[in-house]
Amino acid sequence: MAPTLAGAAAAEAPLSYAAVGATKAADLLYYPPKGFHPMERRARLGSGTARFETASAKLMAWGVQRGSGITVGDITLPAPTETDYAGLVYDQAGVPVAPREATPEQAYGSDGTPLVSPGTTAVLTVRALGVPVKAPVRVVYVVDEPGRLGFAYGTLPGHPESGEELFLVEHLADDSVWIVIRAFSRPSTWFYALGLPVLRLFQARATKKYLRSLMPAMGA
Repeated sequence: MAPTLAGAAAAEAPLSYAAVGATKAADLLYYPPKGFHPMERRARLGSGTARFETASAKLMAWGVQRGSGITVGDITLPAPTETDYAGLVYDQAGVPVAPREATPEQAYGSDGTPLVSPGTTAVLTVRALGVPVKAPVRVVYVVDEPGRLGFAYGTLPGHPESGEELFLVEHLADDSVWIVIRAFSRPSTWFYALGLPVLRLFQARATKKYLRSLMPAMGA
């Protein structure tokens, strides 16, 4: 097994797969990256703007993972680089007055935990048969559109799987609110490949917990 990365080591490590962003594709189930197993599940969370705002706010505070019994630790924000440039800020007369921030100010949850943002790394700890298993991930993109809010993370070396997973809350035209989980994955090493049926079983159980994590009954 590959050593599990954390902190600065995880922040600097490359992702363990090549098809970064492939979970954006609505037809992922039909055209997954070669060699990967695709998955998509969804569940209704209720209806109305308030339901959407509550569920999506919890989602962006790692609420799906925490609500599923996963520990989210070693959260590391991406370091700014000298090449970051987002243009200039202009006054009402069109005169440039200052550089525009390359990235928006980092937001934090009520407990001080950084909210999900692109480039953030974290180590998820899952208990399998009573044994803690660490799974380092990096947020590869955030969805922030009218009626759609969520994020996807990709796996880093040391994760039992290789691939990407999207967590999305949608507010549809009929006023219904849904959670959508979309992913593609495969075992990260020969060791985990030997236990593929067990790995798929744990993945299916985890997905069921994800879908329930933002339900009103869970306090979301």
